[in-house]
Amino acid sequence: MLNTFAHPRENEFMRELRLVSQKHTYGYMLSPPEEGQLLSLLLKLMGAKNTIEVGVFTGYSVLATALAIPDDGKVIAIDVSREYFDIGLPFIEKAGVAHKVDFREAPAKPILDELLADEANEGMFDFAFVDADKGSYGEYHERLLRLVRVGGLLAYDNTLWGGSVALEDDSELTEDDQEIRGFIVAFNAKIAADQRVEAVQLPLADGVTLCRRVV
Repeated sequence: MLNTFAHPRENEFMRELRLVSQKHTYGYMLSPPEEGQLLSLLLKLMGAKNTIEVGVFTGYSVLATALAIPDDGKVIAIDVSREYFDIGLPFIEKAGVAHKVDFREAPAKPILDELLADEANEGMFDFAFVDADKGSYGEYHERLLRLVRVGGLLAYDNTLWGGSVALEDDSELTEDDQEIRGFIVAFNAKIAADQRVEAVQLPLADGVTLCRRVV
């Protein structure tokens, strides 16, 4: 996948950002290029214009989004760390899409609640991508379902958590992985039973779950 599709067709600025980000102490948090391509394709197919991203790190997926949406589009990018985003900002600027990015340094739930406080924002977004604290995925989902329009798409990263979701509950994992596995298993069950969305889980990267809002 990487050698045939992802790397040869990766945008030059995204490639530069990926290579820098991979050297970071938390480089494992970077969205992989094949996932960036998937998001880009989905955004273009949808004709998405207004998007939200929860969890940004250095902004690789933000850059993928900004490149895919029209010139007057906007991605509200939310993260608790401006420091990491500033690593990617020069590449976003070089790509000529910085004007599409509205970065907000804060915990995501208050920002989403602030958006929801204005009724005009309900159903105003076409797409949302979540790659943040796994224990809050369910709470993000409830908020984003109100912000994303009917027919819009919500995407959640890491929903296989290294394949651990397929293991038995008493499998040997680190304490942290066991806790996050529990969060993801519960979230996957929530989405599987949610009649408000049409959902599919893809075995791409570390698992990507797509939810099309139907009501």
